[in-house]
Amino acid sequence: MSQIPQPQKQTFLVVDDHALVLDGTLSILKQAYPEVDILTAQTAEEALKQTEQTDPDLVILDLVMPDTIGETAQANSGLQLLKTLMELHPKLNLVVQSAHTRTLIWLKSTIDNHMGGFTVVDKSQPVKDLLTMVDWALRERTYTPKEIRNGLQLKPAWMQVLQFAFQESLQDTAIAKRMNVSERTVQYYWSKIRDVLEVYPDEDKNLRIQTEVRAREAGLLD
Repeated sequence: MSQIPQPQKQTFLVVDDHALVLDGTLSILKQAYPEVDILTAQTAEEALKQTEQTDPDLVILDLVMPDTIGETAQANSGLQLLKTLMELHPKLNLVVQSAHTRTLIWLKSTIDNHMGGFTVVDKSQPVKDLLTMVDWALRERTYTPKEIRNGLQLKPAWMQVLQFAFQESLQDTAIAKRMNVSERTVQYYWSKIRDVLEVYPDEDKNLRIQTEVRAREAGLLD
């Protein structure tokens, strides 16, 4: 009699050089995700090494940290780490937890091209907001602060998705065929479109309808 395969245990990596913040984040995550293995790193070098060795399902990181042990924490190190993670692991789910989220504007094009979940939460926000951003990132959704967006700028491929969906009434499978991409790629496009349009999950609202309404209000559809 064959054994039923067990679901693979998830792994999170939390990167922060402040011990108190790190301990607080770990406590919150362990309570919300008791079955998850949670690893830690306090430098950019250690974070890259841990990511390569463990292939985590999610990385939560600050933007200000030292490159290596003994060095001074700086924003450039965190931004470079984030950029490197996105380039080496284009489908990695990421949560930026920082008091310096405005600096993400320097990585906007890289963030736009990232295919994994990508969410941002300020350290001053309530615990529930962190947990929401973790949940969304694991679901491969995108949420970036308004201050790092440059207006309603949608890439041509994102505009095509809107047109196929709301002008030709196509479902994602058909859109994927028309665009000659995978259905996963279409779902990634939707995540980016909704972030630009500020349409986020709401239990009481239909995401697709809300996206169409917002796109028409913004003049992106005839």
